[in-house]
Formats: sequence, C-alpha cells, structure tokens
Amino acid sequence: MKNKELVFLRTFALVTAVGTLCMLTVAFKNSGNQRFAEIDVERINIVEKDGTVKMIITNVDRFPNGKVEVNDRLVNEERKKRSGMLFFNEDGIECGGFIYDGKKTEKGHSAGLSLTYDQYDGDQVMQLLTQDYQEGDKRYVGSTLAFNDRPHKESQATTMAIMKELQELRKKDPKAMQEKYKAYEKEGIIGEVPRILLGKSRSQNNGLFLFDDKGMPRAMFYVDKENNAKLDFFDEKGNTIASFPQQLK
Repeated sequence: MKNKELVFLRTFALVTAVGTLCMLTVAFKNSGNQRFAEIDVERINIVEKDGTVKMIITNVDRFPNGKVEVNDRLVNEERKKRSGMLFFNEDGIECGGFIYDGKKTEKGHSAGLSLTYDQYDGDQVMQLLTQDYQEGDKRYVGSTLAFNDRPHKESQATTMAIMKELQELRKKDPKAMQEKYKAYEKEGIIGEVPRILLGKSRSQNNGLFLFDDKGMPRAMFYVDKENNAKLDFFDEKGNTIASFPQQLK
C-alpha cells in the first residue's frame, strides 16, 4: 500500500510541475511585452529571430574585445574596453558604435565620447567626438564632427591581420614597418583620409575645415582664439594662397 501511495505522490508531483511549467510558458508567450519598473543588467544583446546580433549594450567588463566572436566574426582584438553600444548590420558585421568614458588622473582628468558610423565592412567614415583632458592648470575641451574617406578594398578582417603584421614588424624594424604601411595604403587596403571637420581644432580655432583626397588642408572658415573671423585657402603643399580678410599693412 505504501508503495502505491509513493508512486501516486511522485506522479502527482511530476504532473503538477509539468503543468505549472506549461502554464508559465503559455502565459509569457501570450502576454507580449513585459513591463519592468527597474532592471539592472551588465549587457544586453539585441538579436533578430535567426540569432544575428544587431546591437550590444554593455558595461566595461563585458565589452567585446580580445578573441571574442560576434556573429561568428572576431571583434577588434586590441580595442580598449568601454561602456556603450556597438551596432551590427544585416550581415552581422560591425558598422559603428557609441562609447564613452571619464576618470580622474594623477594630475587632472581624462574624458571622452564617440559616436561613429563605419563604411561597409570597414572603419569609421563619420565620427562625433568630444575630448576633455586636464593636466594641472592646463585643460583642453574640444568637440568635432568629422567625415573621412576609407579605402575601397578595405575589410575588417584584412585590416586586423595587417595591423598585427605591422606591430610585429615595428618591434624589429620601424622603418620597414612604415614602408610596408605605405605599400598597403597605396594598394587601397588600409588608410584613412580626413575630408571634412566641423568644430574646434587643436589650435583652438572654431570652424569648418576642408581637406583634399590626400588629407591635405585646402580651405578653412573659422573664428580664432582672438575672436577674429577668417577664411583661408591652401595649395596642395599646404601653402596659403589666399586669406580673407587680408591683413592691413
């Protein structure tokens, strides 16, 4: 009799557990969006139905770098860990991100924010950047919106492989490394050329700065640190060819 009661109780417990699990599963499936007053999380992966990661929202510790793979692709191995977001396109390739940091240093502080968008399977072609550095009594704060040209043959996997090669070569022969870099640049595999910059330059000029397809400055319309408005033009070697208003003699 006791054996029959024991079998009955075990069967009842199993059926109850399975039934509860089924009810909870159906309840969550049919309830649609879940509402939370507050949630603490270290990382969120936004994914498509097929599992493709489209966005990562993360803290510093779980920021993907090193030999981590996202969408079966290695991420940037040497990239510094920061809190923020990373974006991925329909093919699962990283295509931009939003990162930020800021901390006290021994002699001041260091802070920054960057929002970038990449060309397909390449690096950034647009960047919104804020930098804030202080060392002692000297402080630099600058915000810029920059547009860059990237090589047409660029790919993220190729760039990572080349950067590793160049780092190893620099340890042995820095001059050979520079020559190798220029060779890859000439092939249109790596390299970056600034084309447009809007914001504050290192010389504290606020304005619009235009560059040619080799990255040389060709025109600047700006207000300098003495609050003088200027318009300057340059040749392909960086020499000033015109300036307005002209200085009075």
